[in-house]
Amino acid sequence: MENLKILPKLARLSILEEFEGKKLIDKDEWIEKYPFLAEKRACFVTLKKKNMPRGSNLRGCIGSILPYRPLIEDVIENAKAAAFGDPRFEPLRPEEFDEIEIEVSVLTIPEKLEYEDVNDLRQKIRPGVDGVILQLANHQATFLPSVWEELPNFDLFFAHLCLKAGLAGDCLQYHPVIYTYQAIEVKED
Repeated sequence: MENLKILPKLARLSILEEFEGKKLIDKDEWIEKYPFLAEKRACFVTLKKKNMPRGSNLRGCIGSILPYRPLIEDVIENAKAAAFGDPRFEPLRPEEFDEIEIEVSVLTIPEKLEYEDVNDLRQKIRPGVDGVILQLANHQATFLPSVWEELPNFDLFFAHLCLKAGLAGDCLQYHPVIYTYQAIEVKED
């Protein structure tokens, strides 16, 4: 897909629409100019505070794992959800708007990763490349490939992913279902 660099701009306009209380995005115009926006694709929108140390700068992150709507709608809705509906944070305030950087990650379709045990999984997972979905019973969580930057060690990455899913940090011993996907990450210029 070409012109992915427009995705953070679209996400920023989506958030601005909420603050200004008026329509700023003409979806038909955007799709006419960028036809790939009509394709069903899944994305995550991540908001980070500028000038903050890595690891403490997250301000919101919401996304879709599977493609079920046009990319333009996925970006718009996930941007608004990341800004105003991420349960980990207070809704974004207007005075913070210029202090955030926006990143949009367009995902490939997740594929189930068959593995024998933790050592086999360790060999098959590609740090920095693979996003991971972990499922065990009715618990599920995902980390985008970019999370490897903050948790570059396999054991640390999976301990945090288990905790995010509401499980014990050593949940890999129970052989959860693992899916992997990749992401094209587009940051604001």
